[in-house]
Amino acid sequence: MSARLVLRLVVIALAGILLSAVPAYAYSNAFFHTQSSGNRGTDVLAIQHLLTANGQSTPADGVFGAATVTAVKAFQTAKGLGVDGIVGPQTWAALTPQIQQGASGPAVRALQVELNAKRRLNLAVDGVFDAEVTAAVKAFQTHAGIGSDGIAGPVTWRNLVWHYDYPTFEPGLCDQNPDGNGNANWGTAALVGQLEAAARAFAATGHGKVPLGDAGFEHGGDIPGHASHDVGMDVDIWPIRTDGAQCTAGRITWQSSTYDRAQTRALVNAIRAAAPGHVKLVFFNDPVLIQEGRTVHWDGHDNHLHVRYCEAVHPNSLYDC
Repeated sequence: MSARLVLRLVVIALAGILLSAVPAYAYSNAFFHTQSSGNRGTDVLAIQHLLTANGQSTPADGVFGAATVTAVKAFQTAKGLGVDGIVGPQTWAALTPQIQQGASGPAVRALQVELNAKRRLNLAVDGVFDAEVTAAVKAFQTHAGIGSDGIAGPVTWRNLVWHYDYPTFEPGLCDQNPDGNGNANWGTAALVGQLEAAARAFAATGHGKVPLGDAGFEHGGDIPGHASHDVGMDVDIWPIRTDGAQCTAGRITWQSSTYDRAQTRALVNAIRAAAPGHVKLVFFNDPVLIQEGRTVHWDGHDNHLHVRYCEAVHPNSLYDC
């Protein structure tokens, strides 16, 4: 049996246990998002801090690059885990310690960056588990419907890692709500980190910001007007205009006179470059981009690009890389 298949079975089994054996709370389907080479975002940054806490120092840049792969493999070897350089549920569980007020060090930094991203806080990332961090942990636990004791243990870590992230709109993104789903900007930490990086890279070319349509709700679930976007790994963005005014002048289709194919192509390239191996598909009906293999046709996608990200292993096979 391959290591990938074993990892998939572990993820699915854990998801099933969570659905059947824990109390009903805000996200009873919580699981550790699998992170691997090419991923970006808060969860990767937390992993890097946790690796350092476990004696495997790696740059804390939020990018799952070669140094992080090496550190993960060394950690897995030390812990007697399967050595694949992928942070799945078993590796996450081994990385995350039980910590509480009075603790200090890189593991606390991991907790602080997770709380800041998932609860939109501004905790100092100083590695000190003080009264303010305790209050933030208790508030998160109440939010999640789990025991509110201020101690970051296995259940708290799993729910915190699972919880969706919210993008920073500066400098590369602008917020658009064409379907009236104004709070549907949430996504997994990987989606948010990877999209932000792509948007920054594109905005630096001088052709305007990237308009963010709908991603997901804070805890997932159905979004009116969408058949997917349920698991925090799908996001809609708008094509680029020749005047660079896609954030202010309204949405267009690939057939519009103001549609800029070259810059929309550049945007798709930036999206893929920011998340190598973690872009499952891009729906968009420009026939030239389809012919080039950059996008895929899907009815209803003349006026927006639907980006689907993926993980090395996910409980839903639609989101497997």
